[in-house]
Amino acid sequence: MFNLARIRGGIHPAAHKDRSAALPIGGLPLPPRLYLPLRQHAGAEALPLVKVGDRVLKGQLIAGSPAEMSAPIHAPSSGWIVEIGPILAPHPSGLTVNGMVLECDGEERWIELDVPANPFDESPLVLAERVAQAGIVGMGGAIFPAAVKLKQGTRHEIKTVLVNGSECEPYLTCDDRLMRERAEAIVDGARLIQHILRAYRVVIAIEDNKPEALAAMRAASEPFGAIEVEAVPALYPMGSAKQLIQSVTGREVPAEARSTSVGALVHNVGTVYAIQQALRHGRPLISRVVSVAGSCVNNPRNLEVLIGTPAQALLDACGGLSLEPQRLLLGGPMMGVALPSLQVPVIKGATGLLALAPHELRNDQASPCIRCASCVDACPMGLLPLEMAARARADDLDGASDYGLRDCILCGCCSYVCPSHIPLVQYFQYAMGKQDERRSAERKTEYIKRLTEARAERHAQEAAAKEAVKAAKRKPADKPTSEVQS
Repeated sequence: MFNLARIRGGIHPAAHKDRSAALPIGGLPLPPRLYLPLRQHAGAEALPLVKVGDRVLKGQLIAGSPAEMSAPIHAPSSGWIVEIGPILAPHPSGLTVNGMVLECDGEERWIELDVPANPFDESPLVLAERVAQAGIVGMGGAIFPAAVKLKQGTRHEIKTVLVNGSECEPYLTCDDRLMRERAEAIVDGARLIQHILRAYRVVIAIEDNKPEALAAMRAASEPFGAIEVEAVPALYPMGSAKQLIQSVTGREVPAEARSTSVGALVHNVGTVYAIQQALRHGRPLISRVVSVAGSCVNNPRNLEVLIGTPAQALLDACGGLSLEPQRLLLGGPMMGVALPSLQVPVIKGATGLLALAPHELRNDQASPCIRCASCVDACPMGLLPLEMAARARADDLDGASDYGLRDCILCGCCSYVCPSHIPLVQYFQYAMGKQDERRSAERKTEYIKRLTEARAERHAQEAAAKEAVKAAKRKPADKPTSEVQS
């Protein structure tokens, strides 16, 4: 048992988890087409390795990683590539992104998988590369390439691997059901990660409102002394990596630092399960468990869903809608993305599909700030949201940064507690986007400057070389050497 540290701020929103958590993970019919965005991860967009008309098998690599900070895409089913181009993606504006459309043939024929005999016999770097090739990203919503985390860990001393089973967002129960039903595989995945990182111990942290998951994980981990299962308080945003690390280890991750700086590494339980499937069975990430919930859904539950499945298919598998939703979200109500259409596909980081009625949403009518400081009390990072928002609204990006904008985790606690219904987190998202644009422009300017300077230097060298040749031609020929006198 740990003496858990208390984290700053946080809120206790209504859970709304009972209905979807009550049923086992279900399936759904194979959709006729799968829609696969080429960027389902943090980092560079994956590059197509197939062309329109190509026949592909389930699990086949169809888009590769152009950089380490990226993730490949695999075919979730067998069929034909019928389109490569703009497709709908999870974005409230309805913007399209580059992607592929796979027409399923219904045969579900797998490609031959590369299955290691015993992953514990392989080196940490080889295993991390297998995770990279499987296209695994953070399944809790962060979509950070899992292999990048693992490789960072091999360069630092990692004392504690934290398996994040807190699942603190309302409505979401996909991790809860995964832990109840596949506990042995998750524990096996945690042991494999411990092997990769040479970590001293593994802590599986689960919020105390999930007694069945706690019991299942404790039973599965009992044979392994280095794995501990700990109940943490049900408090949002306990699932944030920095907050979970502080609660379990008592150590605070410094501003703008990574968790490795305090000897810890965090992976969501869904990510750990995907890593186990890749290292034990050779399976790439082509499906995930998604919570389908909200009072508009007839039969809320969790579904195992192929990546690329349109949102409409998930609702159909849950008996459809009982009434027209006020809002559709991919993800949770605190950090999810509003969907412009039910044709938007499930992506790797999609934890939930929520169909919410008006009574489940907050009032969107904002009124002036009353300086109550409720947002300050709720902020888990100890920031001043009202000051950051005031500067973000005025496009004073540097001023917002001075108040800690880059430390904001966009959890939405401030917006949730604001009695004036000010959309504080939207201002922070806007300001962060503008800062990213500015940094991108600065990098581009610096790159062009380096190219220009390199070109000028090259031209100067070429001119100097030409001048040297001309000078050599103008130089009088050396006189013949005098004959050697006898």
